Amino acid sequence: MPEPHKKPRVIAVANQKGGVGKTTTAINLAAALAVGGLNVLLVDIDPQGNASTGLGIEHETRKGGSYALLAGDVTLAEAILPTNVEHLSIVPAVADLIGADLEFGQQQRREFLLRDALAQGCDADVIFIDCPPGLALLTLNALVAADAVLVPLQAEFFALEGISQLMRSVDMVKRGLNPGLAIEGIVLTMTDKRNNLSEQVSNEVRTYFKDKVFETAIPRNIRITEAPSHGIPVLLYDFRSTGAQAYLALAAEFLRRARARKEMA
Repeated sequence: MPEPHKKPRVIAVANQKGGVGKTTTAINLAAALAVGGLNVLLVDIDPQGNASTGLGIEHETRKGGSYALLAGDVTLAEAILPTNVEHLSIVPAVADLIGADLEFGQQQRREFLLRDALAQGCDADVIFIDCPPGLALLTLNALVAADAVLVPLQAEFFALEGISQLMRSVDMVKRGLNPGLAIEGIVLTMTDKRNNLSEQVSNEVRTYFKDKVFETAIPRNIRITEAPSHGIPVLLYDFRSTGAQAYLALAAEFLRRARARKEMA
């Protein structure tokens, strides 16, 4: 992880396919790292605002949120709100983001709006950007602003097709807009060892992407799905659940990879 007062590492959590555990992973990995003592900022740019709801941010308190940040109406410091998790803060999403493509599409540097906003600086060690499904302007902004992309991938057949399209988009962004963009890794989600297809897809993904795939996989777990309705991460909802323990293990692996990357630099 970055040293104190250095530029935070920015991670876009992205998958063009919806329903793969993208927002769930953004919330719970961010929370697990925060519980471990890192200062973490979660930037919600998904118009659905599920990451904001999942962290208990009421709609009336969001004000302009990430929309106002992209529009330049507020500073990054003004857009950040605290959450129920110590060391975890959020820039919440609002419904106005639905019109982002039309609103910002004709602006100069429209692909750099988020990068410019985050360049204002904050005291976070790591910033996660929860992207909407799809590869439109908001996701493009996240990829341009990010140091790396974390890809949650549901262990099911159609997920393989979606990830190939995302990888092509990452390559496009690297060629033209963000040459330093890397793949942070692929996280298998909603795995079920009792399901032959789930195991087959998991094996195929690991065979093809090799060490890009995190060893930790996130299992199907009812506690993970229940926690957002209470506005808290699964770690606070049921610490002993298999879902909470999986995200703690993922956070530990995330840090190990960060240390290894730093040593190789």
